[in-house]
Parts: sequence; structure tokens; C-alpha cells
Amino acid sequence: MPSTLENGLNNNVGVLIFGRKRPGFDQEWSRSIRERAVAALQQLGFNCIGAETPVLDDTTIHAALDKVQASRCIALVVIQPSIGDGQYAFTIAQRWAGPIILWATPERPGDGKVSSCSLVGQHLWASIYRQAHRAFEFVYGDPDEVHEELLRAIALTATVLHLRTAKVGTVGTYVPGFVDMAADPFLIHQTFGLQLHSLSLPQFIERVGSVPEEVVSQDVCEVQKLLLPASDPAQGPVSEVLLANNSRFYLSMKDLMKEMSLDALALQCWPELPNMIGHWPYLAVSRLTADGTALSIEGDVDGAIGSLMSVLLGFGPGFLTDWLEHDTSTIFFWHPGMAPLDMCNDIGCEDGPTIGDHFNVARPLVVDGHIRTGGPVTMSRLWRCDGRYHMTAFEGRAIPSRRQISGNTLLVEISGEPVPRLFDKLIHAGMPHHILIHFGTRAEIFRRLARLLGIEWHA
Repeated sequence: MPSTLENGLNNNVGVLIFGRKRPGFDQEWSRSIRERAVAALQQLGFNCIGAETPVLDDTTIHAALDKVQASRCIALVVIQPSIGDGQYAFTIAQRWAGPIILWATPERPGDGKVSSCSLVGQHLWASIYRQAHRAFEFVYGDPDEVHEELLRAIALTATVLHLRTAKVGTVGTYVPGFVDMAADPFLIHQTFGLQLHSLSLPQFIERVGSVPEEVVSQDVCEVQKLLLPASDPAQGPVSEVLLANNSRFYLSMKDLMKEMSLDALALQCWPELPNMIGHWPYLAVSRLTADGTALSIEGDVDGAIGSLMSVLLGFGPGFLTDWLEHDTSTIFFWHPGMAPLDMCNDIGCEDGPTIGDHFNVARPLVVDGHIRTGGPVTMSRLWRCDGRYHMTAFEGRAIPSRRQISGNTLLVEISGEPVPRLFDKLIHAGMPHHILIHFGTRAEIFRRLARLLGIEWHA
């Protein structure tokens, strides 16, 4: 599980450790657990805010939470080395708006008596939080053995908090006919806390045409360093003129996101951009997503939000693609040339990415080339249907493609449920045709994120 430190968030974590006013249980064991729990979090790279002294009552809880909030902590971990009062769950819920992490620690081994009842206490709090319709993650285990679980829980709760103050922009709207990708700004805000900022496509086109030539030339030099070959070797190297036009797209999107404080961007890429400007923005999209930018094409706002979730969770924006065809055990994914460059094979190898014209509307510049194979991948999708949000994620293995077509392709082998049955189930839940692909096994963390956000899960 990637650390949250890899996705640009700070490393301050609130830690409330409950002590006892009245004697009881094994306080020597509780002290040992408290010290080891803080040491484990510090070993993972986190600053533990509020853990200096145990909290005992409303006064000490509020004092600790004042420090946590002043430090802009990305998560809140609650530890009961010995069982505490369940009433304080409401005290914390009143002060901390996001999900909390309940960490239950083990009994002292082999001493013949109950030493802490930590799991019982955290079970009590979990029940209270659930009945109060408040979200939480649960970790159970020895401080030396739950590092991966802690990282996952912190990444998840930090993602939920970040979404509540994030902003997704949409340039234009969904492309003609893709009505199922229409965005609902109010449902987006109600579900995630996200702000949707609609931006003018004509103004974006004007922005693309007004990038200073000096800045464009500098960016062209950066693209040339990539040594991307042309898809048609007979045409020779891709000209600086074509690269300059795509640099204008790249610089315009990057500048727009900075100017408008956007965390993610959905771009209406056709038919206007290739028809009015004469170029596709897909090489620019490939470069931006390889840089870790949450970005979608064809006005797919939910695709951009799903990509932002992946970035915040620490494993990159992913490849937004079409579910092109399938058989009993495999799915063939394809999109016309905008996969993140870092998900493609190495530049210069036999199956490495090349750049050329779009297969259908023959204008430059798109990226042709297979996605890397040989490892596990996760397919995910967030979508809106029946007045609420839905989500799915399932896993497979990337295998060599059986045929060559232009654009970006990936063949994925799925085990377990037959693919036609899975497809039937998902389309009857309203899932759109765009899918996000990520390297690695990510379905479980997506399931937990959907639960934290109150999103209906499909698997």
C-alpha cells in the first residue's frame, strides 16, 4: 500500500490515546501499547499530534483536538489501550467531521487474565459510530504487525477529507451523445463535498492559442527529450510545429488548473478541438497524467473524480479507457491514444509508445502503444444513477494482446465470475463505458472508500 506521503498530503496525523481516571486493567501493558503505537506511526513517517499525554475526559479531549485541528491533520486515530467510555465517541464526532480510525490493540499474551478489553472498547465505538451514521476505518493488531493496515486506513480517511475541500473543473460539457456522463454539481457536492467548476470551451480554445511562443519552445524541448518516435516511420521525425501545438494544450491545461485551483479536470476534447484547432490534445493528456494529474477526456467528470481518488490514495490517476469487447474470461480495453506515458511500455522498445494521427479523425497528436502487461491490474468506475453515486472495482491480470490496433490497448484476463455475467450486472446498474485501469490489486481499498463515502458498491 503506497504511503499517503507520496501523494502530496502533509504527514500530520491526530492521535488520541485514552487513559483511565479509575484504576483497572493492566496499566503497565497499556503504557507499553501507547508507546509502541506512537513509535509505529512515527516509523511510518507520520507526526503524531495530540498523543503527548492520554486523554481522560471532555476537557483533555477538546485540548488534544484543538492541537489536531491547528496542525491540519490528515487523519485522526483513536486508540484505547484499555476500554474507555463510549460516551466520548460523541464528543469526538462533534469536533471531527471526517471519518476516524479506530485502532484496537491486543491483550497481553499469556498472563492468565484480561489485560485491556481494547477490542471490546473499539467494537463499542464502532457500533456507536455506525448507528450515528458516521464513517470509520477499523484496525486491529499489534503495533509491529499492522503497518500496512494503518497506511491504508490513513490513506482512505485522508482522501475523504481532501475531497471535501477539492475542486474539479469541466471545460465544456460531455461530448455529443454521451448523455450518461452529464454531471450533477449538487449530487457531487452532497456525496463528496467537491466543488464542480464549469469552464468555457471557447475561452479554453482562446487560451490555447495565446500561450507565449517562448514558453511553447521550452516545452517542445522537453517533449523532444522523451525521444518519442513517429507512428509512421516513413514520415520521419514528428515536426516541431506539431509538437508545439500539443505543447500549447499541455501548458494551457496545466496553467488553467493552477489558476482555478483545480484538483482534477474533465476536458471536452471532441469534436471542437480537432475541428477548430486542428489538433487532438491526447499527447498532452498522456504527459499530464504521467505527471500525476487527475484528468479525463470527453467531458467525463465522474471519470476525473475517480482519477482524483486514485491520486489521493497514492497510486496515480490511472488510464481512462473504453470497454471495447470481451469473451468469457477476458476484456479488451482500448482508447484512441491518451494513456499515461508511464503506463505504456518503455519508449524505444518494440512495443513502446509512438505518436501520430488519430485513427478516425486523422489529425495529430495521439499516443499509440500497448499498456504494460505481466502483472495484476484493477478496473474501477464511479458513476451516477438513480439519484446517487455507485462504484465498482474488480481485478485481473494484464496479458499480451491477441491483435494490433492503433491507440492504447490492454487485454485483461479475469478469473472467477464469467465476464459476460459481470458485464450484465454492471450495465444494469447503469455503469458507463469508460473504465479506469490501475496497476496492482486495488479493489479492496476502493470498496472501503465507497463505504466511507456512502456510495453503493457493486462487485
